[in-house]
Amino acid sequence: MSVISAPYTFNEEDLYVDLQSITGRRLFLKCEGFNFAGSIKLKPATEMVEAAEQAGVLTPESVLVESSSGNMGVALSMIAASKGYQFLCVTDSRCNLPTRLLMEALGAHVHVVTEPSTDGGLLRARIDCVRTLCALDDRCVWLSQYTNPGNWKAHYLRTAPAIARSFPGLDVLFVGAGTTGTLMGCARYFREWHRPVRIVAVDSVGSVTFGGALGRRLLPGLGMSMCPPLLDESFVDEAVHVEEADSIRACHRLARRGFLFGGSTGTVVSGAMGWLALHDTRGLTAVAIAPDLGERYLDTVYQANWVRALYGEGVLDPDRPVAAGSRAARSAPPVPAPGPRVRHRRQEDETWAGDTTTAGLSRPSPGSWTAESAPLRDADGGRASDTVGEGG
Repeated sequence: MSVISAPYTFNEEDLYVDLQSITGRRLFLKCEGFNFAGSIKLKPATEMVEAAEQAGVLTPESVLVESSSGNMGVALSMIAASKGYQFLCVTDSRCNLPTRLLMEALGAHVHVVTEPSTDGGLLRARIDCVRTLCALDDRCVWLSQYTNPGNWKAHYLRTAPAIARSFPGLDVLFVGAGTTGTLMGCARYFREWHRPVRIVAVDSVGSVTFGGALGRRLLPGLGMSMCPPLLDESFVDEAVHVEEADSIRACHRLARRGFLFGGSTGTVVSGAMGWLALHDTRGLTAVAIAPDLGERYLDTVYQANWVRALYGEGVLDPDRPVAAGSRAARSAPPVPAPGPRVRHRRQEDETWAGDTTTAGLSRPSPGSWTAESAPLRDADGGRASDTVGEGG
């Protein structure tokens, strides 16, 4: 029996769905939505808040501020309510209405950016808004999920060890890529593990994280229109890109068997199915991470008129395969264990100022914990796309 007094202290780590009867391939799906925040973002949100408290940056008078397309905002809303902090989430006009209402129900203030930045779209407009708020009020503390090492450390300390305990013979792990906190935490952990594990990142078509072309993305959670500062590609063995229509088809196929997951999970499942179809998987133990559940997507992913209007009449055809149209971002190498790789980071430019390994350990400017260490870097020479789903 579990008895708690703070909502952020509970999280179900050991629930998996065996997808073989649904997809025809052996894949275990780690369900991360069973906590009071409803998503995997509870873990990094807790890690970042507690680190800020320990550093003396976050005090009872502080106002937490964060840019989020959804799940991180909900997690911080819940933690702030529990701990007695004020919280202001800066989101944009494409954030799901149920998510905005949920944050407000938890006592958060939600500021919706409706106009894109002239040089960086809605994501940059959100970041600019956060910086302005921090400059105007020295009580504001911006955790900056995009650069804060607590984002990946939470998964290094909790998510990956939980998978390792449940699957000591793990061969392949599929992880969605947004801010890349989950990806990097798990990848770093399994690099040090007693046996090699192949790390396959799953990204959305239209995201630039792994060198894809910038394009329209409407599903929140995965994909970036800028190169994530937390990403170190030397820890990633492969990356696959999935069309959003395939993500939606995967969600509906799971729903027809009683499992209602979010759009990001559809992307991860579709990408994993496509990868497994290309390899000899006999005796292979594969796990994929499902970031959240589907209730917050009832008016989008599970709303037939919305889906058909944006993706066409055939997108919900039940006879279409789960991974139809998924595209590999790189050629698919054989399954055998990866060899040694040289550690390196994606080349940074001056628009990513500051060392992301120490972000959040000092207050570089009044009112903003990481405002000066988290400027945006666009992948297309200075303009980010007007898309939702910038890593949660």
